[in-house]
Amino acid sequence: MKNLLLIFLLFVSSPLFSQVKYLEEGQNPGVGNITDLKWLVGFWEGTGFGGECEEVWMPAADGNMVGTFRFWSEGKLIFSEFMNIIQEGNSFTLKLKHFNADLSPWEEKDEWTTFRLVGVDETSVFFHGLTMKREANEIILWLAITENGERTIEELKYVKKAF
Repeated sequence: MKNLLLIFLLFVSSPLFSQVKYLEEGQNPGVGNITDLKWLVGFWEGTGFGGECEEVWMPAADGNMVGTFRFWSEGKLIFSEFMNIIQEGNSFTLKLKHFNADLSPWEEKDEWTTFRLVGVDETSVFFHGLTMKREANEIILWLAITENGERTIEELKYVKKAF
């Protein structure tokens, strides 16, 4: 029992796990406005998932901030995402859809992968299971992934690039 407790404490005290925040069941989402995310606008390149990543975010317009993501490994496109941060009253939500290289979708037509807002500050946004933090010309993302009942944290690191 002691060994299990020690493993659990090491797991949840890992620096990566401390970067990701969650909403409690039934908890209201955090308060924020997508205009608080001006620091996210731009073209970002980096690494994650064991390969190369690019992410592009456009400025907010009409309560929406649209972005795209693509991931490739060994010179081959693996998947891409269409992302939309949507203002919903005094909060906002990140919704995205995944696509294979042939553009076949992961989610059904009317389904989205959704991240509800936990909180936002001048250089970070915390969604349920996803954190984006800007430090100078870099952005670090921490994404909680649960597979087969096990949760891991994937770290993606980007540098801002000119178009």
